[in-house]
Amino acid sequence: MRKLIESTFVSLDGIIDDTRPSTASRAEPQHWGHPYWDDDHAGYAQKLTESADAMLLGRVTYEGFAAAWGAQSGPGADEMNSMPKYVASRTLTETTWNATLIQGDVAEEVAKLKEQPGENILKWGTGELDRTLVEHGLVDEFHFWYFPVVVGAGKHLFEGAGFDTTHLKLADLNRFDSGIVVHIYVPK
Repeated sequence: MRKLIESTFVSLDGIIDDTRPSTASRAEPQHWGHPYWDDDHAGYAQKLTESADAMLLGRVTYEGFAAAWGAQSGPGADEMNSMPKYVASRTLTETTWNATLIQGDVAEEVAKLKEQPGENILKWGTGELDRTLVEHGLVDEFHFWYFPVVVGAGKHLFEGAGFDTTHLKLADLNRFDSGIVVHIYVPK
């Protein structure tokens, strides 16, 4: 069975994104995380991408990635653009950027994807989709990239998720010279 691996950037105060107009762009990971993106960061992200042959994305991450990666080419970008993507959304009616819109029950469809032959399925970002994934025990590994920055406002990791307490086991830890520490957790 394929593993579903979730990878998310997190500030030290637990911020993952900006969803409130009052916080503007300061809470967006591409702004507060950018000063720490170096060769270690790129190498780890590449390793995660190379371990997968498909991506699972929520609408917000999908739209952001499509805008950022869709026009790029070259090493890394070509792999990202050509990898099949599965998008969970209640509002999209069509997709581009080599993506398939998940139809029907998301938990059932993701479980079917995991049963198919292949490598890992990589999910970037934490958001509304995680409520369903965690509730149904579909995430096999969480890679939380903790950045050495306090953002002060924005959306917190698993904010409003609404699922029961979920215990995880620390499986590994990766430290980068930039100060990023990636905590890898698996279900307990």
